[in-house]
Amino acid sequence: MKVLKKLRDGYVIRHANNIKIPQFPLDNRIRKRIVFSGRVQKVGFRLELFCIAERLKLIGWVKNLEDGSVEAELQGEESKIQFLVDCMQSLKRASVKQLKIIDVPITEDEESFKIVR
Repeated sequence: MKVLKKLRDGYVIRHANNIKIPQFPLDNRIRKRIVFSGRVQKVGFRLELFCIAERLKLIGWVKNLEDGSVEAELQGEESKIQFLVDCMQSLKRASVKQLKIIDVPITEDEESFKIVR
């Protein structure tokens, strides 16, 4: 099983690194809590979100929830967050059926993006 996970993770990282990141205009800095529901666990969803968030220089975290959904808090420029959400909704190996987005206060003490286990 570990071999399959390693192969999947390698594929996910390559896919995330091949996404063309556009130039973004300066935008408002915001923080959103987003819950992705559907087929989003056991498909490399958190890893892909993490890789793209790092490339976009967003801060926050992503974690699996017990109900099978994935929750993330994303902080950065609004246009970058929307780009990331669009990327995650377009994944072929996952299926985002529902999206719940909530505005939350900006956090000043975070410096990076992490996967919470």
